[in-house]
Amino acid sequence: MSWKNTEDHYGLVSIKLHWLMVVLMIFIFASIEGRVFFEKGTDMRDLFKTIHFMLGLLVFTLVCVRLYLRCVQITPKITPPLSAMQAWGAKMAHLMLYFFMIAMPIFGWFVLSAKGKVIPFFGLELPALIAYDKPFGKILEGWHKEIGSWGYYLIGFHALAALMHHYIQKDNTLTRMLPVKKKN
Repeated sequence: MSWKNTEDHYGLVSIKLHWLMVVLMIFIFASIEGRVFFEKGTDMRDLFKTIHFMLGLLVFTLVCVRLYLRCVQITPKITPPLSAMQAWGAKMAHLMLYFFMIAMPIFGWFVLSAKGKVIPFFGLELPALIAYDKPFGKILEGWHKEIGSWGYYLIGFHALAALMHHYIQKDNTLTRMLPVKKKN
């Protein structure tokens, strides 16, 4: 399998990044949802929040790499081709996913900055993006949570669309992003 995308299939780098980000998104959502099992102010609750912050920033970093690759490589064709309306819908869905994966970590960084909290990133402490303003931080946090809840639907729609393409439309939308099995 090639490292680069071909006309018919995503390359190994694109595939590995895609599925790594799926796993990261699962852990991001699980860590923020799982924090509620621990009392406020406990080390475990803080650990879950720290994991959420760091993985969110890691997604931001990786999505920048994915966008770069998307700009410098070809996008494999869907066979049979989509209708114009489906192609437009797919582009809009991907645009929203990329926007979500860029905006949410930056939004979270703004929240931590406004609340005067440390912005952890795997042993580093990132600088604040805005000055301390706790009331504004609470507002930003509310928006971050609301937009984050929409992320469940966006990601679910993406997965459902891939399955629909595979099982109902019977095109190669999903299989383009799966590793190619080695032939014996």
